[in-house]
Amino acid sequence: MAFIPSASSSHNMTPSWAVEAIPPVGYLSRKALPIKRNDAEPLTREDVQYDLLHYIFSDNHAVFTNPDSGKGEKVTFGDLYVSALYTSSKCSKVLKEKMVETPAFSIEFAKIALLTNVGRINTTMAFFPEMKTALRTYHPVPSLQKTDGNAQDAPRIKNCLKAALLPSELKAAPPSTPDEVLAKLREGQHPPTSVVNLIFVLANHAAPLSTVHFDGSLNFLDLFLPNTHISSASRGRAFLWLLFHYLETEHPPNPFDDQYSLRHPGRIPYLRPLTATEYSRENVDTAQEILWGNTMSGLRNLFLQKLVSTADHEKRSKTNTPHFVTALPESGSNPSRNQRLLQDSRRDERFLFYVPGQETQPPQPSESRRKCPPGHRPSASEGHQRTMFQQAWQSVISEDPLADSDDELLDRHAHIDYVRRLNVVSRIHRRPPTPT
Repeated sequence: MAFIPSASSSHNMTPSWAVEAIPPVGYLSRKALPIKRNDAEPLTREDVQYDLLHYIFSDNHAVFTNPDSGKGEKVTFGDLYVSALYTSSKCSKVLKEKMVETPAFSIEFAKIALLTNVGRINTTMAFFPEMKTALRTYHPVPSLQKTDGNAQDAPRIKNCLKAALLPSELKAAPPSTPDEVLAKLREGQHPPTSVVNLIFVLANHAAPLSTVHFDGSLNFLDLFLPNTHISSASRGRAFLWLLFHYLETEHPPNPFDDQYSLRHPGRIPYLRPLTATEYSRENVDTAQEILWGNTMSGLRNLFLQKLVSTADHEKRSKTNTPHFVTALPESGSNPSRNQRLLQDSRRDERFLFYVPGQETQPPQPSESRRKCPPGHRPSASEGHQRTMFQQAWQSVISEDPLADSDDELLDRHAHIDYVRRLNVVSRIHRRPPTPT
């Protein structure tokens, strides 16, 4: 805190340059609000502030108006929030069925959704290990995935949250500031907006509200951050107090009041600080949760290894099959040939170069065997003569059709094939072939 001298201490005033700067409010003093972890790294109880979420969704005060009943029915915050997610137009049929069949899953899903609602979980996270896109990272959440290991990913959760509006807000824009919410409340609209939209509003205006409902050193988002050294129960009570203040009435009594908030109208209940020992006892992961998180991380790593090996195999398969490329050959291989191909490619922009498959291309004969020296006697393997069909097939799979015929290095089989072709031409024309 900055030192502000009083009139009685003016004779011992410290220089203005020695006064410490006022630190930023709340989470603004931290580098980032969202949880940041590497791929496959579990989110611990401390990351998600499990004890805080447990307090909020376990509270049994049925004091919030249910907008779906139409009769002013009062429900707890947990029921109100789960109902808002269930009635969202972006909540899938499969997700609704899971929420109905397994109520415990609906609470776990609602807790992850609340963290997304306040910005602790951003849209780069997913919670199922089979996720393939490189735009997101997988994270097991052992404390919030006890009923179903494959929760939604963050983008789908956020889409579900944005569509969780009151029927009257589907045609007109919902309130976007705390003053607009209170204005609707004063007009007699209960609730003035959906609980999901209100949390968005409070999160977006956390800094301005820090001096309205807090003492200026903390704000709404600090309630969900670790390392605040404030008890989870008092933070949960403050959160519920704020929701009742904006959804039901801004005038006392508030069912979540304590002596401090009663003496200071408009201020949240007292936030009790924790000792180091008390802090170490909160948000402690169980042995089963640690084991399950490590197991899911291992499954994710195995999945990625298989994915990479499959991609490499497909890549090799594509390069080993015959294909066409648009790049020109290297300039140093055959200048005259490259110039001719370059001219052809300029005349036709779709000009392609054929690349034989690597697996089907047989090893090329060495230079010593391509040209038979004088007096060379072929070996037994070389003495075998190919038929015209065999030679034609060998030429198709081994020779480059774009190669210059003047540069070809012909073997004995090619010479025999040329002689046979000439004999055929001679029989057709009934005279030996002679140059014209």
